Amino acid sequence: MSTFAENPIWKSLQKSVDPDVLLQQTMAGFIEACSMRYALGLDKERWKPGKALKLLLAGYVGTRNTGADVRVEEMIRQFRHVIGDDNLEMSIVTTDRELSKGYFRTVRQITLPQVFPKFLFDECPQHHGVVACEGSMYKSKFASALTCMMAGAVGMAAAENKISVGYGAEAGYMTENLRDFVRKYNKHSLVICRNEPSRQVLGELGIRTTAGADSAWTFEPAPLEVGADLLRKAGWDGKKKVMAVCPINPFWWPVTPDVGKAIARTFLGEYKKEHYKSIYFHTKTAENDKKYETYIAALAQATHAFCQERDFFPIMVGMEKLDRGACEDVVKLLPKGAALFISDEHRMYEMVSVLRNCSTMVSSRFHAVVTSMPGLVSSGGVTMDERIRNLMNDRGQPELFLEVDEDQLDAKVLTMMRRLDDDRDWVLEGIKRSVPRQLELMGHMGIDFMDEVCRVYPEFPRKELPRTPWAHLPSLPPAVEAIMSGAHSGGAA
Repeated sequence: MSTFAENPIWKSLQKSVDPDVLLQQTMAGFIEACSMRYALGLDKERWKPGKALKLLLAGYVGTRNTGADVRVEEMIRQFRHVIGDDNLEMSIVTTDRELSKGYFRTVRQITLPQVFPKFLFDECPQHHGVVACEGSMYKSKFASALTCMMAGAVGMAAAENKISVGYGAEAGYMTENLRDFVRKYNKHSLVICRNEPSRQVLGELGIRTTAGADSAWTFEPAPLEVGADLLRKAGWDGKKKVMAVCPINPFWWPVTPDVGKAIARTFLGEYKKEHYKSIYFHTKTAENDKKYETYIAALAQATHAFCQERDFFPIMVGMEKLDRGACEDVVKLLPKGAALFISDEHRMYEMVSVLRNCSTMVSSRFHAVVTSMPGLVSSGGVTMDERIRNLMNDRGQPELFLEVDEDQLDAKVLTMMRRLDDDRDWVLEGIKRSVPRQLELMGHMGIDFMDEVCRVYPEFPRKELPRTPWAHLPSLPPAVEAIMSGAHSGGAA
């Protein structure tokens, strides 16, 4: 362990100069500058009749996080549908254009630098509005810096009286300083939340909200044959039922800045395992390491027992490239191993196609569950936060989620796996009830978004669509259409 990074004097100095707080203060300064620029009539770009609406999307793109990419893909399709291509120009920030290459058709991709306040100060005013598009939008659970980036971007748009929207957002615990930042600079924004608890969190901060959903429900992956071919190449015989397990490291969050560790890593080669990027590091303690080992062992033991008992073909799915380590750690504990499908090697279209070839799934990734549901995969979750918990409650199946740090997790996961197989019809009925509800909420998001566009720009030529949620959804893929047909005929009741 580095004596420098752990030196009490250095740690005391770091506490007195918190890089996350410094980042928030820097962003606040640039937002105030935007406000002053607007007051002086020096803002660079204003929408006028005859112009296309220029939107900047700010989120967690370019990390090969399948869920983040899928929800943005569908958000873009919905915007194109409700606004119309002739009246819309979109740009999106990405941390790595190579990793998001080939995604987000018709949208210009812009590289987001690691130090982003000045970049956003220059870029946001070149658009007529900013839409924050990451699901975990208002949380310190993963990284306060990510929330600062998105809240700061929409805050800059609000400072210039432009469209300032959080789309399909979730809110949870935030540090006191971050709460104050959001309260002050997002008070004129509209945040469309994907659940009621998030509305309550933001409502306490005086933020204007409406009800919505995640935007991934309408995603169309590669054809099932593509996923089946990938499974065969990984050793599947084409006949056995497939069990997907989607592990993560639930115990190395949040990511926090640590200059001492950054110096020790650069000059002494330390802290490599927990390094995230730049001066940001995953949380690492002996207690959390032990919890992680227990969690990984529980998934491995349950998977081995279940697949031996029922003759399933097991696969490990890493929905984000960061999940590779967790997937490989589970596989090491499986006597017969398992195939790996990680998003650093497969695009979102192939990843979801693989998932929909599965019979059952136990996931710690929210979007693995969401994107598999239209494919009628019998799914349950082992969750680190409220997202999977909220989803299973919406399905009316609270029995199908566990917490990552529960006692006797191995036995409980095995019991869940058995139920997902034995009571498959019951699980699918819950899915068939939930998907139409989520689509209806997603359609309402389209209505609320267009209402906000026209509130900010009253002369904007609103597309003539019936004021129903179904008219404000992008085209539905066949799997989703099939579920909707069953719902309309009473089959999902």
